[in-house]
Amino acid sequence: MTGLKLPKRYLIVILTFVSTCVCYIERVGFSIAYTVAADDAGVSQSSKGVILSVFFYGYACSQVPGGWAAQKIGGRKVLLLSFVVWSSTCFLVPLDPNRVVILSVARFLVGVAQGFIFPSIHTVLAQWVPPHERSRSVSLTTSGMYLGAAMGMLVLPSLVKFKGPNSVFLAEAALGVLWSILWYRYASDPPRSEHPKAAAAGFGESLLPTKASQKAKAENGGSTSIKNSKIPWKRIMMSLPIWAIVANNFTFHYALYVLMNWLPTYFEQGLQLSLQEMGSSKMLPYLNMFVFSNIGGVIADHLITKRILSVTRTRKFLNTVGFFVASLALIAIPIFRTSTGAVFCSSVALGFLALGRAGFAVNHMDIAPRYAGIVMGVSNTAGTLAGIIGVDLTGKLLEAAKTSSSDLSSPESWRAVFVIPGLLCIFSCFIFLLFSTGERIFD
Repeated sequence: MTGLKLPKRYLIVILTFVSTCVCYIERVGFSIAYTVAADDAGVSQSSKGVILSVFFYGYACSQVPGGWAAQKIGGRKVLLLSFVVWSSTCFLVPLDPNRVVILSVARFLVGVAQGFIFPSIHTVLAQWVPPHERSRSVSLTTSGMYLGAAMGMLVLPSLVKFKGPNSVFLAEAALGVLWSILWYRYASDPPRSEHPKAAAAGFGESLLPTKASQKAKAENGGSTSIKNSKIPWKRIMMSLPIWAIVANNFTFHYALYVLMNWLPTYFEQGLQLSLQEMGSSKMLPYLNMFVFSNIGGVIADHLITKRILSVTRTRKFLNTVGFFVASLALIAIPIFRTSTGAVFCSSVALGFLALGRAGFAVNHMDIAPRYAGIVMGVSNTAGTLAGIIGVDLTGKLLEAAKTSSSDLSSPESWRAVFVIPGLLCIFSCFIFLLFSTGERIFD
């Protein structure tokens, strides 16, 4: 990699992109492998929903601590530790639906470890990436989630078929270890910027306590920098622009996690299709997210740098378009009873949700670049709660539908599953229109 002579910030962005890709291969992989193993073992839909949601309980617990740790210890180190922990867990714990307690503890631990990832990434990117490159950098990094999900949907069903569900765990652990080696070898903390405009934007700063900063504090009569100041928790929790981000993060992840965890079941039982026989079409929803996420980032940076729209209007425009179109597509999913219709609607829904990330997801760095990891932790906690609620609730809705209609092949059994996130999208985009801003509100 050093032979390519890339600017260091580009290398960091590429590595964070690969990290999110690997993480979502793991998440999709567990959903696919566990669905097969659980169905073979005769596990109920409600019980499947509980196991699939355990990950999110752990994920919720570590979001804010992850932001704090990244702020105090350094995003680079915390990100590496996270990968080592979850990769080791995947390697050491086999997939056995009958060992519920062990599997639940393992998924909880993987969730805790992965909960540190995105706050760490946002801290790293806020340090390395200048403001005019943030939209496309964050969009590229987060688009790794969708490429990873697409790759998982394409490759892992065949791996399960020929090598068994446990082979997925070993493959995921190997990917995690490989990425950890690359990150350890090539990642570093940024050089401290002395340029006043860079410092004002929260860019190029270490954010870590240093002897020099302690000395400067003494020389300046007790004044301190962000590295030694207290995190403004009260202002963060009372800020309406942050709550606008929180609301949209909740909705985005509710829709994403429901589709990610239950689309395999919808294809298999709702439409009576085999994932293996669907070929590459099953990866299109996530591939569409990858494409639209990067399109959104490029559009946002273009609108801002060319001064076509202000930062605030750019964020609101992309967020509104993305979430409104996604809401229509989500509600339409159970209307189409063919694989083509279901794949098309889910692709449009997830693609435009990803477009909306150029609105709310980058907004952390607009309003609080110095506290990007902390704010991301708060926001992503809401997204994780959406995973807990949405995945578990979907299992209960399907179990109730199965009890009343004896199977899950009717569209009525799935209507509420997709209407709920559709309505949430409409509600969230109005919240963002009313309360969000692109101006920096935290010094």
